[in-house]
Amino acid sequence: MTDAGAPSNPDSAGQAGNAPYRVLARKYRPSSFDDLIGQEAVVRTVSNAFETGRIPQAWILTGVRGVGKTTTARILARALNYEMPDGSVKGPTIHMPTLGVHCQAIMESRHMDVLEMDAASHTGVDDVRQINDSVRYAPASARYKVYIIDEVHMLSTAAFNAFLKTLEEPPEHAKFVFATTEIRKVPVTVLSRCQRFDLRRVEADVLMKHLANIAGKENVEIEPEALGIIARAAEGSVRDSLSLLDQAIAHAAGAVKADAVRQMLGLADRTRVIDLFDSLARGDIAAAFKEFRDQYDVGADPIVVLSDLAEFVNFVTRVKIVPATADNVAYGETERVRAKDFASKISMRVLSRMWQMLLKGIAEVQAATRPAAAAEMVLVRIAYVADLPTPDEAIRMLEQNGGGSPVASGGGATRSAPAAPTASAAPVRMPTSSPSFGGGGARPQMAAPAPDPQGAVPQLRVTSFTQLVALAGQKRDIMTKSALEGDMRLVRFEEGRLEVALEPNASKTMISELAKKFELWTGRRWTVIVSNEQGQPTLRSVNQAAKQEHARTAEADPRVREVMSRFPGAKVVEVRRLAPETPEANINADYGSDDPPDGSDGDDL
Repeated sequence: MTDAGAPSNPDSAGQAGNAPYRVLARKYRPSSFDDLIGQEAVVRTVSNAFETGRIPQAWILTGVRGVGKTTTARILARALNYEMPDGSVKGPTIHMPTLGVHCQAIMESRHMDVLEMDAASHTGVDDVRQINDSVRYAPASARYKVYIIDEVHMLSTAAFNAFLKTLEEPPEHAKFVFATTEIRKVPVTVLSRCQRFDLRRVEADVLMKHLANIAGKENVEIEPEALGIIARAAEGSVRDSLSLLDQAIAHAAGAVKADAVRQMLGLADRTRVIDLFDSLARGDIAAAFKEFRDQYDVGADPIVVLSDLAEFVNFVTRVKIVPATADNVAYGETERVRAKDFASKISMRVLSRMWQMLLKGIAEVQAATRPAAAAEMVLVRIAYVADLPTPDEAIRMLEQNGGGSPVASGGGATRSAPAAPTASAAPVRMPTSSPSFGGGGARPQMAAPAPDPQGAVPQLRVTSFTQLVALAGQKRDIMTKSALEGDMRLVRFEEGRLEVALEPNASKTMISELAKKFELWTGRRWTVIVSNEQGQPTLRSVNQAAKQEHARTAEADPRVREVMSRFPGAKVVEVRRLAPETPEANINADYGSDDPPDGSDGDDL
């Protein structure tokens, strides 16, 4: 094909005339350094070497499959031997605007001075001896005799040893280009005689632009979301992406839609995977089961669903750490927007546990005789365990419950001791319940109150805003807990009535759901009102201010200052009181509770 990315010979034009069809990976194979994508470091190094005359006797190219190792080797051979019929080019160059004397034959692997050998099928010492014998003779017509050895790591030890002398001191007219996917299997004695280039995986957004360009040349209409799916599935391999694009065009038989590509690759619907993640984050196992079964019924592989779920967890985590990740166009608009929303509300601890359980769960599903059932159990584990308290939090919960067993609510059964029925200052306790996962598709009642022996339904008393936040945490509803802590400023609180002011980035849709959730959790009706008043600071800001104050107090301590003076650059990152002797002043008195905002010891940061 030409340097502009067009077909390199007449029969490259697909099925035009009587020419056989050529797959896109061959039809649009780069023929010059200008056509290479994602390998700027290689192009810059070779360009500088050619301009300064510092051309080594051997190169070794390494990288994963399909990133352009063999293609780059052929382009190197072409650049080394680039000549024009009028003799205007006197030496190697990377600027090849038109086909030269030797270009067509080199790119078609039929030039007598550019010899290609597949080391996977020519592994013996005799094959290397043939190279050693022929390298002494000058090239027949080209400037250099170039030897391209693909998969060089497949050569035997004896073959490598036979190569060393020739590789170290070859004739001036001989150049070697090696390609391998297993650079660690190449002896160090060979590597030390070569100039090494590591060809990187091509980024998804670069692949998308490349695929869109090729689709335009092929007059194929394809959705941007479909391009993103193909680019991510290729995992940085240009050849894989072109093969998938070829398959998608044939599969769609017209305009390529994202749904068709998902069906072709056996992927789950991305939006439904996000809905599944949302259900798990809210602890709604019934909705998670329904979403998973709906995907399974339309043919989604349980392993693929969990893998896509793990990929989304990873994406949300990266967005939480580096918010600019949400601008990656390889992901759909809906996926990016919802990932930013989740990242602002879900803690790193929850995301980390989800990731760990998904990795272990995928391995279990792969080994299970009933993958769908195994996948459902993984979802149960995530919903019930992902937000378990840390050991420190468990100790605090024990202390708050008066020495009883810690509350362990995950939308399911709890193991707390029976609570006092009327004490208003008693900590919030969850009534004992047992979730039902039986047939009939009935939604399990998440921590529903256990029936009273006399048949009455006991009501759970919540006398402060912080107890309400703690209740959301005990119910494993981390989205609601995060919203109450960070998005709402308390204006007034009465039992059964909550009046709050919203932060600018607060979700307006959650307000309509709060009253229903509070009623479900406490057994009594609730009214939630959005006020225009300023209200008190959010619990999260109060807690952060308290942490900063504790840190400042600790830094002012003479003993701490002495330690920090001995370690320049040290700073206080955490202040923890391990054995409190007297209660500290309540930092949250304005909220009408003796409990700190996060339900923890006021001295723990």
